[in-house]
Amino acid sequence: MQLRIGASSIELVPGDISEQQVDAIVNAANGRLSGGGGVDGVIQRKGGPTIMQETDQRYPGGCQTGSAVISRAGNLPAKYVIHAVGPIWSGGNLGEDGLLASAFRSAMELAAEHGCESVAFPAISTGAYRFPLDEAADIALEAVAGFLRKYDQPMLVRFVLQDGPALAAFTNALEQLTE
Repeated sequence: MQLRIGASSIELVPGDISEQQVDAIVNAANGRLSGGGGVDGVIQRKGGPTIMQETDQRYPGGCQTGSAVISRAGNLPAKYVIHAVGPIWSGGNLGEDGLLASAFRSAMELAAEHGCESVAFPAISTGAYRFPLDEAADIALEAVAGFLRKYDQPMLVRFVLQDGPALAAFTNALEQLTE
């Protein structure tokens, strides 16, 4: 499914984010930027040790929740990896919605600052961080669409979703944006 916003577009695809041929792949990172499981683990394994070495050197203090940092992409087909730190779900009363939206906006800002014409996102915070999938999809797509409406870049934002429930949640959220 795809939605056009000005000259840009948002698309939803199933698959492995580490295999995307885009300018930047967004990593669902932890605040220590120390690698982990899920999307982060796949990106670190396939991208090789240079990604972790660069983040250790450039960002020794890690990255705050709701923010993002950027590194080169190592062995991945992308130019960059944008490490975005989403919130751990704690019931929704600790500002998790705002932090998740901020993580997406921060990643979009870095992509634009580095001249990326295409960026691929995972469903940040919906795995081990337990953010409810439907709510995360709404927040992610609203944050990205708002950025595109304001800045009209990057040209392509692709959400790469690993399973059927994630694809269904993001498809529903994208359909709501088109209404």
